Amino acid sequence: MRSDNIKKGLERAGHRSLLKALGLTDEEIARPLIAVANSANEIVPGHIHLNDISDAVKSGIRMAGGTPIEFGTIGVCDGIAMGHKGMNYSLVSREVIADSVEIMLQAHQFDGVVMVANCDKIVPGMLMALLRVNIPGLIVSGGPMLCGYTPDGEPIDLISVFEGVGRASKGDIDEESLRILENEGCPGAGSCSGMFTANSMNCLSEALGLAMPGNGTIPAVTAKRIRLAKSAGMRVVDLVKEDIRPRDIATKDAFENAARVDMAIGASTNTVLHLPAIAHEAGIKMDLDVFDSLSRTTPNICKISPASKQHMQDLDAAGGIPAVMKELARKGLMKTNVMTVSGKKLKDIIDSARVWNRKVIRSADAPYSAEGGIAVLRGSLAPDGAVIKQSAISQTMMKFTGKAVVFDSEEPALEAVISDKVKEGVIVIRYEGPRGGPGMREGLSITSVIQGKGLEEKIALVTDGRFSGGTRGLCIGHVSPEAADGGPIGLVKDGDIIEIDIENRKLDLQVSAKEMNKRKKEYKKPVKELEGVLLRYSKMVRSANTGAVLD
Repeated sequence: MRSDNIKKGLERAGHRSLLKALGLTDEEIARPLIAVANSANEIVPGHIHLNDISDAVKSGIRMAGGTPIEFGTIGVCDGIAMGHKGMNYSLVSREVIADSVEIMLQAHQFDGVVMVANCDKIVPGMLMALLRVNIPGLIVSGGPMLCGYTPDGEPIDLISVFEGVGRASKGDIDEESLRILENEGCPGAGSCSGMFTANSMNCLSEALGLAMPGNGTIPAVTAKRIRLAKSAGMRVVDLVKEDIRPRDIATKDAFENAARVDMAIGASTNTVLHLPAIAHEAGIKMDLDVFDSLSRTTPNICKISPASKQHMQDLDAAGGIPAVMKELARKGLMKTNVMTVSGKKLKDIIDSARVWNRKVIRSADAPYSAEGGIAVLRGSLAPDGAVIKQSAISQTMMKFTGKAVVFDSEEPALEAVISDKVKEGVIVIRYEGPRGGPGMREGLSITSVIQGKGLEEKIALVTDGRFSGGTRGLCIGHVSPEAADGGPIGLVKDGDIIEIDIENRKLDLQVSAKEMNKRKKEYKKPVKELEGVLLRYSKMVRSANTGAVLD
């Protein structure tokens, strides 16, 4: 066993003595030592219950003959970090989590690992570490939050609250109505209940084969989630005994499967950051062209909030991700011969799946749209690409041309929309990219206010930052190169004409080459005073089109 490096032989007596200081017996030390990387904390609703999930995992490990040893990681709640300096640290945390888990697994020579996580950057950070270290292991999420309900029975979630701010500022609802949304939108533990980034990544972990079936959709507060965690704990011991490692499972075909499911379920645009970063750890190249080509040929068969009033609990009841993959496989769109951590090939999981509700999981023959949920745009404003969640915009906005209204950060743009200074056009928010932010902040606050004010068909938003999975409307992010790297978005001026054509994948700035060259000569990059982790990150991070990986 790998853990023999810390427990076998006369020369390891001191190591064994330290393990015995933990209360471990000789019998426990002799068994496979399984790490349980637990990101539980008391500030993230998706993580508040993870100690219960971790305990269930540890029970499963013990039942299968292993010895569980738990350690903790950090975790940021993107909703709480939204709209202020805290959001600069969210994407940065992904790298810190990956590094810290790598350190713990390597320093203590664990035989296997179960990652217990739930929210936006924690799941991808854990998966990056899993593929980097490449010891037998899997991930188990804490599961999605249930949706809330208004007094008249309308299903609501966190995005309802954020958009309620815009509705209240417009005068469409009063403070008491906003208070009801605030009190009922997030009813308890779990990752926020729509197809936002956390649930998107938990679903894709399952599609990638690195999580047990049901990982993406089983609600957080159910006994079924606890049973899933126990099964994950039992299964990791088998993976150790069989020496099945993450890179044996997360192959190029598996990543393609994950991207297919991404498109089919209308997942968060943040997946286009995270999947390439995870693939990078396995030595697999996954660029924007891969996503766009798969989107062109993958039907969008699910619309979960923010694209509809359906939520994750509805998707789970309809058959979950196995049922989605079954529908895609029926059209020959899945590589079904791949292995999964469950011990079954994907074909076997799909064979036993069933679509229970066609209102939630449509037939691939009658999809919401023939193309997937995400589109990659290119053009004179985004030579290296930009990303939009096309499944969450109306057909009337598939083409849009407007005058640019330019801001060098999110806060003044948000104030301008709230105060009715901007009511139409293309809002351009720059210097919010991975390097320029630094940290590539999400713009959920401003996109929600645009929706709440009913301006979603009058305003487009273009940024080198990114968006929450809860964003809807004509919101284009990940513009590359970013402004801080000399991208054209840094040269846009108020009044410039910007043309957007989703169907033809175009994002163009209607400014002559002569004028652009003039602007380049006159350009002066704003200087931000940075320190600490943000300073280090800004020097190391690469563009959004690479997954914002670090050099």
